[in-house]
Amino acid sequence: MGFLGRLGTGIKRSVTGIIDFFKTGVAELKKVRWPTRQEMIKFTLVVIVTVVLVTLFILLIDLGIATLIEQIS
Repeated sequence: MGFLGRLGTGIKRSVTGIIDFFKTGVAELKKVRWPTRQEMIKFTLVVIVTVVLVTLFILLIDLGIATLIEQIS
């Protein structure tokens, strides 16, 4: 088999592999238990509260370091 013949076989295998990849992906997505609306609201609130708390923590650390640097210089 020549180069072009081997190339054609490789392309066919690649296309089949891509199709199998997407079929498997769709099958896995069908197994997923998606959260309800209430769960999504709770999860979103947890994320927002966490972001606010971490932001306040970093703000306090930053202000403390800035004050310390001011007092040193």
